[in-house]
Amino acid sequence: MKKMIFGMVCLIAFGFISTSWADDGTGGRIGDRLDRKGDRIERRLDRRGDRIDNRLDRRGDRINNRLDRRGDQIDNRLDRRAERARANGNDRLANHLDRKGNRIDRRLDRRGDRIDRRLDRRGDRVDRRLDRRGDRIDRRLDHKGDRIERRVDRRQDRRNRRAN
Repeated sequence: MKKMIFGMVCLIAFGFISTSWADDGTGGRIGDRLDRKGDRIERRLDRRGDRIDNRLDRRGDRINNRLDRRGDQIDNRLDRRAERARANGNDRLANHLDRKGNRIDRRLDRRGDRIDRRLDRRGDRVDRRLDRRGDRIDRRLDHKGDRIERRVDRRQDRRNRRAN
């Protein structure tokens, strides 16, 4: 008798027999707990994906703005040089400097836009991946809770049929 009680205590202590099921044997409590756990994990992963997405969006915007400003500064500096060349009567050099400034400005603008778009896409991809992962975990835990509830219900039905 003592060995049997000790065995049951060990099974409960090591988690082979769960003591958290409802007293009526329906398994509803563990199913609900798994549902809530799945929802909690899904929400956490959604928030994490949104946070990463926003961070990458801000980073892309920051880089894009920095490159735009840099292009404008270079273009303005070359425009000032062109104005001085024009004032000295050197129109050919002035036109060359204007075109060069515009070309550099456009190139840096395109580069900033490209980096911004790439970081936006990466953030969206991470967000979608984490959303899918959260949904998958939530579905798996919901299904696990349903299976446990059905199994406990079947056991209870068998016990009731035997008792009658």
